[in-house]
Amino acid sequence: MRIALTGGLIADGTGSEPRPGTVLVEGGRISAVLPPADPVSEAEVIDATGNIVAPGFVDLHSHADFSLGTSPGAESQLAQGVTTLVAGNCGWSPFPVTDVDTLKAGTAFLGARHGWSWTDLGGFAATLEPAVNLALQVGHCTLRIAAMGTAQRAPSPDELRLMQDLLRSAADQGAVGFSTGLIYAPGTYASAAEVAALVATAAECGLLYSTHIRNEGAGLLAALDEAIAAARAGGARLEVSHLKAVGHANHGLVTTALEHLDRTTDVDLGWDAYPYTATSTTLTTRLPSWALSDPHPAQGAAPPFDRSPGNLTTRAEGARKNARSPLLERLAVPAERARIAEALRADVLLSPDTVVIASLPPGRYADCRGMSLSEIARQDGVDAAEIVLRILESHDAAVSVVNHAMREEDVTTVLQHPRTAIASDGWIMDASGPGHPHPRNFGTFPRVLGHYARDRGLFTLAKAIRRMTSLPASRLGWSDRGVIKAGAVADLVVLDPARIADKSTYDDPWQLSVGVEHVLVAGEPVLAKGAPTGRRLGRVIA
Repeated sequence: MRIALTGGLIADGTGSEPRPGTVLVEGGRISAVLPPADPVSEAEVIDATGNIVAPGFVDLHSHADFSLGTSPGAESQLAQGVTTLVAGNCGWSPFPVTDVDTLKAGTAFLGARHGWSWTDLGGFAATLEPAVNLALQVGHCTLRIAAMGTAQRAPSPDELRLMQDLLRSAADQGAVGFSTGLIYAPGTYASAAEVAALVATAAECGLLYSTHIRNEGAGLLAALDEAIAAARAGGARLEVSHLKAVGHANHGLVTTALEHLDRTTDVDLGWDAYPYTATSTTLTTRLPSWALSDPHPAQGAAPPFDRSPGNLTTRAEGARKNARSPLLERLAVPAERARIAEALRADVLLSPDTVVIASLPPGRYADCRGMSLSEIARQDGVDAAEIVLRILESHDAAVSVVNHAMREEDVTTVLQHPRTAIASDGWIMDASGPGHPHPRNFGTFPRVLGHYARDRGLFTLAKAIRRMTSLPASRLGWSDRGVIKAGAVADLVVLDPARIADKSTYDDPWQLSVGVEHVLVAGEPVLAKGAPTGRRLGRVIA
């Protein structure tokens, strides 16, 4: 199909001011960018008059690998103009799989409805037929589970080698990055030396190192130093995920953090952020990390089955049957439960007034979505620590929350920095569903374009588009995505600059953004006149 996008202003993704012209598409790529006066024949015309034609947006930080398989239409993404999702972030990926029960328990808060029929990246990728593109990273938490379960200890030399071998195997199958989530068990149990060893392996394979750093509060600067040191030692490209400062006492710290990052000139580094003052994660992050460790660790004993990369197909025969979450095992023991509750009561960061239930499976507190921990505790007549444990016990520890922990001034400080890529940290692909998910799932990119660029004037529309296109693409070494030029992949978006806006709110999140008129993936329309076409033209990008 030959398509001509005519009549609009072209924002080419470089930050240059939009200019009139026609984008000609053939064979899945941009064949030419023509002056507006040049005639075009024998082409299907998309009239972009009054609109902006831009590269499709690249979401550098997504968890779509846990949702796109069962929601391939990606309606929430098409409504934002997103054409490529980079997943496998924060240390979690749905591969490699050796112990499916433990991996399912660790990622339950993401609400995956996977069939879990694969063992590696290649098997997972073969199950996908999405409307948008997906680039995959392999997660450190997942590697640790594959090699040593949820044990809270250092890996043995053999276990570390196995993690490195699994990482190399994923790279061979098309992974674009390696990620850590150093606030999540079991990733949080890793020493800086363990992380650095795996980062060096990632660099050896040419992978980006993306990290949810170890501390985003008072320890922000030290956590950044740990990430930088690992990247420097291993020679890796570094991406700091969702840069922010969490907690009232730490507000303002992002200014120092940005200065620190700018002074680091010997490491190829970047960072991303989302345009909201609340985070979203699993309720288990409120717990002491030891509460999620295996209460019966093998302590270096031989694994119960062959976990080597070439033998992952033995998972079905070797995996534990009817495994329980380590946390639920601990909560079933009165002394352990009391110990966890005591630790929660001593934690000044619990913040029950600001932590709101976003989603959870059916159970006792199913009607409490959208309520804060304080509200639910008052309803039950107990304190915040007890309500956290009750909610986790009643819902298989698969509870996601929204935490209102940042301030607007910090968000705008990070967004205004020219090296900040825009990313959602989202995973909801559908247009409607249960629960109270974070509005970033539905509105990240239109919010930056509409609220921050057009309405508040923090930066020009062209510069905002660069943060969503060529900048994130460059972090992955892609020169033919995120730009409008002859030869580039024809992932394109047509948007109305006067109308583009996010509609999703914390109180009413299930609302799609408006203002995106057309989306093309590989030169074919997947959104036309604001409506999905139903075509599944995305692919896994290696």
